[in-house]
Amino acid sequence: MNVEELDRWWPPDQQQQRVAQLIQRVGLTRIRAESFVRLWIYALVEEQLADNPRCQPPLADLVLPTQAIICTHRQAAELFYFDKEQGSDRAAGMMLDKLAALGLIHKHFDGNTTWISIQPMPEGWEQPEVDAPLQADDFDPRCDAIPVANLLARNYNWMNRNSETAPHRITQLLRQWAQHYPGGMRVLRRLDTQNPMGFYLLYPTASVSDINFFSAPSKGLHLSTMTEVDPFQMATPGDLDCVSVFVRSWMIEPLYWHRYQVPFLLDTQQTLQRMQQDFPNLCDLHTLVIHPQYEQMGALLGFQKTSQDSTSSVYWMYRPLDRFLAFDLQTLALDNDQ
Repeated sequence: MNVEELDRWWPPDQQQQRVAQLIQRVGLTRIRAESFVRLWIYALVEEQLADNPRCQPPLADLVLPTQAIICTHRQAAELFYFDKEQGSDRAAGMMLDKLAALGLIHKHFDGNTTWISIQPMPEGWEQPEVDAPLQADDFDPRCDAIPVANLLARNYNWMNRNSETAPHRITQLLRQWAQHYPGGMRVLRRLDTQNPMGFYLLYPTASVSDINFFSAPSKGLHLSTMTEVDPFQMATPGDLDCVSVFVRSWMIEPLYWHRYQVPFLLDTQQTLQRMQQDFPNLCDLHTLVIHPQYEQMGALLGFQKTSQDSTSSVYWMYRPLDRFLAFDLQTLALDNDQ
């Protein structure tokens, strides 16, 4: 299917609308979103033509295909890269693997042929926002660990990590950290269902681990790897040598992002102020930028990039704690309204 055929079945402006929704709500990069939309159109057209060979463009709606379709790497390359100078069959195969890791497609090879099926999108992904009110609350390791782990796993799945083992591993780690220092763990909770729609983890770091903030950022990805040893040791309340807080996680369900970004950041400032009572010498705030969605937020908050892997998009960012606490978050709210 070339570009002219694709545009006849589903107009370019509507393709870009879908791409924009996927970037905002599902957290894809633009290239992956565009590839997924093209694959979606192709799968739906193939299904409708199989049922009715006389079917003519355009599609009435971009609905979910109900059947798997054959899609070789060569077909995928022609679909993804027909308007680009570069794009090999191997690159197309890697793109299919990434979309499968994100749960957007199911990929099956029967020994001879690759079959692709489009998976249902997350509930409510097309809605502008949910009206259910949210409120910041303490993390409850008994009730929140599993739903929060599933939220966090999405941040790592986009990098094509193991999407099956990550939630289980993250659940275990969250409960372990809550036993040692629950004061830095907070959720953004729906008042009607009590389900967490956001989460952050402020990790007081023992001084022996501070050197890791100046090492390769990929070494800080303990939540998404299968290494047994955590490179960051948690400090004990009262430790006067503890000067660093690792923002080990900070995320909001995309449907609630615009309304609750600033309130959740205000709660973060308040939590850090309380942590200063347990760790009087805190002065450094470090974080890893893992998901592209949070790059802009870090820049608006005044974080600066400190180091990046040559083979990875993950990088460290730093902000003096005192300056973050003094930051007027209403300025960020004005920026978001523009």
